[in-house]
Parts: sequence; C-alpha cells; structure tokens
Amino acid sequence: MKIQSINPYTEEIMAEFDLLTWAETTDKIEFARNVYKSWRDTDIKVKVRLLKNLAAVLRVNKKKYAEIITKEMGMIIRSSMGSVEKCALLCDYYADNAEKFLADEHIETQNKKSYISFEPIGIVFEIMPWNFPFWQVFRQAVTSTIAGNVCLLKHASNVPQCALAIEGIFTEAGYPDGIFTTLLIDSKTAMKVIDEDLIDAVSFTGSNQAGEKVGELAGKRIKPVVLELGGSDPFIVLEDADIDKAVQAGVFSRTLNSGQSCIAAKRFIVMKSVVDEFTKKFISEIGKLKIGDPLDETTDIAPLARPEFVKELEDQLKDAIDKNGKVFQIQYEAEKGFFFPPCVVSNISEDMKVVSEEVFGPIAPIITVLSDGEAIQIANNTEYGLGAAIFSKDIKRAEKLAKKIESGTVAINDFLKSDPRLPFGGIKKSGIGRELSEHGLKEFVNKKMIVIND
Repeated sequence: MKIQSINPYTEEIMAEFDLLTWAETTDKIEFARNVYKSWRDTDIKVKVRLLKNLAAVLRVNKKKYAEIITKEMGMIIRSSMGSVEKCALLCDYYADNAEKFLADEHIETQNKKSYISFEPIGIVFEIMPWNFPFWQVFRQAVTSTIAGNVCLLKHASNVPQCALAIEGIFTEAGYPDGIFTTLLIDSKTAMKVIDEDLIDAVSFTGSNQAGEKVGELAGKRIKPVVLELGGSDPFIVLEDADIDKAVQAGVFSRTLNSGQSCIAAKRFIVMKSVVDEFTKKFISEIGKLKIGDPLDETTDIAPLARPEFVKELEDQLKDAIDKNGKVFQIQYEAEKGFFFPPCVVSNISEDMKVVSEEVFGPIAPIITVLSDGEAIQIANNTEYGLGAAIFSKDIKRAEKLAKKIESGTVAINDFLKSDPRLPFGGIKKSGIGRELSEHGLKEFVNKKMIVIND
C-alpha cells in the first residue's frame, strides 16, 4: 500500500511512498529504544546545543520547508513561513529554559533532604495531524527530546513529505539517529504500536473519535497520554467592545489556515446592541479576502487540505440554510483546487450543525445574545473546551466572565493563539494534558521523589 502527497491547489500527485511493514516498524522502534539508553544520560548542555542547531537549520531553510507545507496541505505561504519561524522560536525558548525547568526541585521537610528529580521515561509516540504539520510536531518533539526521551512520529497520511522533512531537520542539526524517527505507517499500525506495548507515552492531536481510541489503548497499557482534540471556541463580543478591533481579530481567527484550526473562533456570540454593526463590518472584511494560489504571497484564503472537507462544510452550511439561516458567502469559482469560500451565517438556532458541531473551515455563525449570562450559557453549551475569546473595554468584567467559561484558555481583546511560554490544552472533550511551557515539558517525565536522611 502507498500513501500519496497531493497538492490541494493543483490536485496533482506530487509523490507516493510505501508504508513500512510491521517488521520494518518494529526494527525502527527497537533501534530508538537502544538509542534512548544513551540519550537519557546525555548532558543537558549537549541537548541544548543540538536544540540551538535545530533552530538554526529551520531558519536557514525556512523558505524550503514553508514551500513543502504549502504544496502538501495548502497553507498560504505567509503562514507557512511564520509556522517554521515559530518552530525555531520554540527551540530558542527551551534552549534558554529547559535546564532550569528540569533542575531538581527541593522541598523543605523533616528529612535531611527532599527533592523531585525530573527524569525521562522512554519513547514518546506522536500521532499528529495535517493542519499545522510542522508546529504540532515540533511542540511535542522538542519538549520530549530535551527532557531525554526519544520520539517516534506517525504523521497524517496526507503530509508524508512534511514528516520526512522534519526527520531530516533533526539529522541535519546533528541529533543521533533514532532520537527522532518518522514512521510512514497507517492508523491501524499506529494503534498496534500502542497495543503491543512498544512505547512509553502517547501524544495525540486530532479528531475526538480517534482520540478516544488512542486514549482507550493508552489507558489499557497504563501509558501517560496527552490528547489535544477538537474545539468549538466561542468568540464573545460585549456591547462596550472596540468593534473594529473585534472584527479584525475575528476574521483573522476564523480564516487562519482557511479555517482549519482547532483554536479558531468557531461561534461568534455578540450582544444585540452591537450585533448589526459587528455583522456588517465582519461581512465587509470577509469580502476583502483574496482567494487563490497559496504560493502567492498576496493570497488570504487557500484551498482546504482534502476534497472531503469541502463536502463536509457544504453539508453543514446547507443544514443552516434549511433551518432559515441567512448566509453571505464570497463568490469564487475555480477549475481546480479544494476551495470553500468564507461565509457568514446569521439568524442562528442552536440546533444548526454550524454551532453544534466543530466546523473545520471558514464558516462564521453569528449568535445574538442579550446578557452576560446568556453569552456564558451559550459559550459553555458544547462538548468542547479548548479556548475562547472575549472583547470588552471593561477588563474586570471580561476577567470575571473568563473564569466562568469552560475552556483551557481564554484570550481577552485578542484572538487565541499558542505561545511556547504558556501552557496549551483543553478540557471536556477537547482533550487532557498540556503542551508547551514548563507544564508541557513535564508531561512526559518521571517526577521522582528522592528523600535522604542520615
């Protein structure tokens, strides 16, 4: 069986790759296991030096890697360049802070000495999605390897060139073979890797359905797991908000990566007194977006990563129309490419799919509310709890509301974005565990308590 790398803009097959056999897969895992035995004891200063090399390789070859991302999954080239740079910044952050984060933590007790030692646990198995094919891999791989673990990557089947490029970056940076390994395997084989007890921890980013299966197997084998799943993030606009600022942030958040982001603004919850102004300006800004070739630096909206995603969005939008939703959509026709033009939906009811399901594309439902309480009730009326945004000039009021929202992160007067310095993750069915910051670094370490007395 082969996996294909298909350009979402031209629809051409750029490359095909053979999947690894089970024997080839286990050979690579065994090799990584042997490498771990020496890597875990490698001095942190050596690991930091390699991490700095990793950042340098990313920056020197930024354009090359950005073009791989854009051609393989359709991200506009500006965003692809930014994504590669963000991976380099991630490396910078942990190169500067990992030694401090991983230092023994001393605790005053009745004992002569008590401290926590943060030690690696082995092989971290990353199962990663296609929508940010470098960033989502690096944010787990960097924290795992700097802590002394080794990484295996099972990337999404539509981004094999990205997966192989990332392995090549670690090699070029000077990492020993086996510290980071790409496995070109299918989902069935990935599940078998977990179930056969061949790894020590699992990091999964993707759909809730797949996340449940990964979590079940990890639990069965008593493996630590981090799950970063779907989101239906509320974007609340209060009556005292800077409407222009909220519109700019909302349009950017909803259309970033053509709407294919778990932390995109998914449901716009707007106070009745400003909803007409917000909607009018939102539609105006949506209409200014340029749709087209993702390699063109002036393009704002590129094709979706796969053709089936277009059909799913069309079904969600049709459901809204059938339930009396009012739709404004950019008119765009193309001979090729998996395009779905951005649109705004008003006259919303909560039984519409555009609010009850995760919408992984540029559909912006605008919901009218009358009070803070109603805004919070609607914001929390979802199985997801990844992120949220609130726009208001009254910061104390916004902070009070932020603490009532059921999510892992709330941004006030800004759109939600991940930051290496801050923990990232969700609650409810948006996942468990955290990535990034000191918290993410310590998800896959043994927090060993050592007590000493005479």
